[in-house]
Amino acid sequence: MVAKTYGAGIVGIDGFLVTVECSVRRGMARFDLVGLPDNAVREARERVRAACVNSGLAFPNSAVLVNLAPANLKKEGSAFDLAILVGILRADGRIPEGDGADCFIGELSLSGEVRPTAGVLSLTLAARDAGCKRIFVPRENAAEAAIAEGIEVFGVTAFSEVLDHLTDRKRVSRTVFDPNTVADDRPLPDFREVAGQVKARRAAEIAAAGGHNLLLIGPPGSGKSMIAKRIPSILPPMSFQESVEVTRVHSVAGMAPAGLVTRRPFRSPHHTVSAAGMIGGGSNPRPGEISLADHGVLFLDELPEFAPSLLETLRQPLEDGRVTVTRVAARADYPASFMLVCAMNPCRCGYFGDRNHPCTCRPEEVRRYLSRISGPLLDRMDIQVEVPSLTYTELTSRRTNETSAEIRERVTAARERSKRRSERPNARLTPEELARDCALDAAASDMLRAAFEKLGLSARGHDKILRIARTVADLADSPTVTADHIAEAIAYRTLDRKYWRE
Repeated sequence: MVAKTYGAGIVGIDGFLVTVECSVRRGMARFDLVGLPDNAVREARERVRAACVNSGLAFPNSAVLVNLAPANLKKEGSAFDLAILVGILRADGRIPEGDGADCFIGELSLSGEVRPTAGVLSLTLAARDAGCKRIFVPRENAAEAAIAEGIEVFGVTAFSEVLDHLTDRKRVSRTVFDPNTVADDRPLPDFREVAGQVKARRAAEIAAAGGHNLLLIGPPGSGKSMIAKRIPSILPPMSFQESVEVTRVHSVAGMAPAGLVTRRPFRSPHHTVSAAGMIGGGSNPRPGEISLADHGVLFLDELPEFAPSLLETLRQPLEDGRVTVTRVAARADYPASFMLVCAMNPCRCGYFGDRNHPCTCRPEEVRRYLSRISGPLLDRMDIQVEVPSLTYTELTSRRTNETSAEIRERVTAARERSKRRSERPNARLTPEELARDCALDAAASDMLRAAFEKLGLSARGHDKILRIARTVADLADSPTVTADHIAEAIAYRTLDRKYWRE
């Protein structure tokens, strides 16, 4: 007899439905598994057999053949175990066929327990979109799977629970999504704790309001990392769609909490990270740091210490907001709409141009250190701001600083104003939207022309000044971009002249 049930697999962060066809026929006892399985799927034969026996059932003493369709897509991981065992027992006549609208996700232990698996939200969405009405997942993954609307989710801890449910002996209770259980109440670092650095704080606010990339440059101990780590506390809340996308990425990477990710990610990889770790990839492609930072912040501390070849790989994702990882056996697309925040010293000793400490580096050493940051990458840093060392008065005046909540209120309001014009944040406005939303009067146009010629800006640099000026105008609740907004935007593009061209 041949029976059919359903599982699901993943390519990138997108799931696809897998039809599990099981045949049990008379003949020499054997267990064959086909359909382009990887090693983890092939080993399901032993897990399924032991789980069946240890759940109190005799495994069919017959010729068992399992086909995972479509056969041209590689099947990876151990999440097919549950679907395979259900299909075999249906083919053996011990589980009713049902209406063919059930999907089963989960790894089986030898004792019959159902273990959690990665990527459950993507798998559940794929099952729902393919027409499945019910899905059985590990209990630990049930809250995540329940985020998907339009499909009933049942969390189980053991195969015996699935068996009892399908044979109507004891029904498994349905898991319902509860948005009140996903809130993360842990306090974030607050901007109130940052002493002084008025210009850098303002730059961080503008960057958060428009989704702009930010480069902080200054001596050690001036507060660069401190400011960067507090940027998530002033970013606006994620929409439900953004939260679902972030949850899917983290789930595929095996990092999702139980439920919906509601906080914008903050990723800070070490400078020894590999290209695959940053961009994504591997023999079985997995999302990298830029995708784990999707809709959040990717912070690169000590920027020149990262390998130049690694930094160059960021250029395309910064422009496109997505990254494609291509391998011989697979191609995976990952979202990468992140805000890049970088911090660096101006030289090897860290004190080039500092007002309090003399620099011990020779001019050629300073140039060599800064040359690790290429011109094209620097051009993609929308806002470049100095973070000078603090005076004693600045260090002791932190109690007068604004809180992150106060800044976040302005940032959220500015984002709402920009959203009424375009679905994209200001940092990603298209040329057409830029021409429409950033029309300049004569004074603003003359100021931008002078800056373009004096600073030797590229076309990209010109457009970035316009985008930053549009964000400054949104923070000021101004419908038009004025010369004052252009002047402030230009002030954040002067570091390349001071450090890279002196």
